[in-house]
Amino acid sequence: MELDYSVIDKLGLSLPPVGLFYDLFRPEGIAPLEKGVEKSLCELFRYAQERNEPFYFSKEDPETCVGKIMVGMEDFPPSAESGQIGPRLGVFDEARCNARLYYSVKRLKKGSVNYVSFVPYRYLKKVPDVLVFTGTAAQLEPVLRASTYSTGEGYHSESTAVMGCSWFMVYPYMTGKVNFLVPAFIHGPHGRQLWDSDTLVVSVPYQWVSTVLTNLGEMPLELHGHTGKEAYYAEFGGILRDLEKRMENP
Repeated sequence: MELDYSVIDKLGLSLPPVGLFYDLFRPEGIAPLEKGVEKSLCELFRYAQERNEPFYFSKEDPETCVGKIMVGMEDFPPSAESGQIGPRLGVFDEARCNARLYYSVKRLKKGSVNYVSFVPYRYLKKVPDVLVFTGTAAQLEPVLRASTYSTGEGYHSESTAVMGCSWFMVYPYMTGKVNFLVPAFIHGPHGRQLWDSDTLVVSVPYQWVSTVLTNLGEMPLELHGHTGKEAYYAEFGGILRDLEKRMENP
């Protein structure tokens, strides 16, 4: 399916949204990650935004956190699954609190993915597995609204204090849900200072990409009621008065 990704230009984002692809076989027409780059999976996403050119990350490439585990390339060591890391980071008070995460955090089936491609939206030729946006809440409000504009679906946010890459890169793909989160609330992205502290991340799985892009192209990106408090009250009050008048003779 070919979609018009140029509508994203209207959002005025400082960093490009990036499409993610999870592949068992080597991607065609995409360059590999250059040798010598050693980053965590979430850092690779940020690197893709800065580089603004497609590349793929291989199972054979080094990764400095739990990213390979989340995309099914490796397993957790017992020391992690028993909850030993979180208390030492100051995130959890006991190992048993940390250990609960490993029963709920989403990760792809072991051996199902050998390559993760990072493709900035201008280079997308097909619908990605997940399309990830970053920006301020005001900038990304239209993206979330685009998911409810023609569907009536509610907004959804789920994350944990650690393993943020799972929630914005894997969870949407596995559940089919648009997810949003605040990276400053999550230990890794916060500690690595990947984005400004007021950044929001919105992740759109492939089932929703067409809906979100179509609605971004059709709906008003800036609502009149968002231009100021007076505009909001005037517009909303006018609608209520009009409806009240119409109800006199329904």
